[in-house]
Amino acid sequence: MSETQFIVYLDEAQRNRYRHWHIWRFGEITGFLIQYEAFINEQWYPVVRYDATHGQPHRDVLHPDGSQSKEMYSYYNNAEVVTIGKQDIFRNWQQYRASFEREMER
Repeated sequence: MSETQFIVYLDEAQRNRYRHWHIWRFGEITGFLIQYEAFINEQWYPVVRYDATHGQPHRDVLHPDGSQSKEMYSYYNNAEVVTIGKQDIFRNWQQYRASFEREMER
């Protein structure tokens, strides 16, 4: 079993980051969590999370009020969802942040 964990800052000011954790066992990813986190008002907020809790890979878009929107990836394995999630976060973190900040203003 191999465990990997790291953080990548997405901007020079280090106010946006990609968090990555996965477990590799017997040639496959058996558990993972990747997420986009934004530093807003002197606090880190998880904004988008991909994981495989509850036995199925999925994406959660988290909202400032504590609610979340869930999208299931039923036909993908964990490794595929890690790749999909990483690409999504690296491409779209600015839009996710803008949306989260707009929701905070309501």
